[in-house]
Amino acid sequence: MNPAFLRIAFRYGAGALAGYSLLPKEITDMLANDPELVGVAAVVVAASVEGFYAIAKLLGWRT
Repeated sequence: MNPAFLRIAFRYGAGALAGYSLLPKEITDMLANDPELVGVAAVVVAASVEGFYAIAKLLGWRT
């Protein structure tokens, strides 16, 4: 599978989970009431996606 596709899929997958409320109700309520937790989660997702991008570039995969 193309690594660039995986990176893009992770990015859109995270957006879909947030946008379509596909997370359990307890988690969405916790996120809605704690903006610091949302910020931490966003940083973790962004860092992991960009980390995969950096690994792909380092290994010479298509990006």
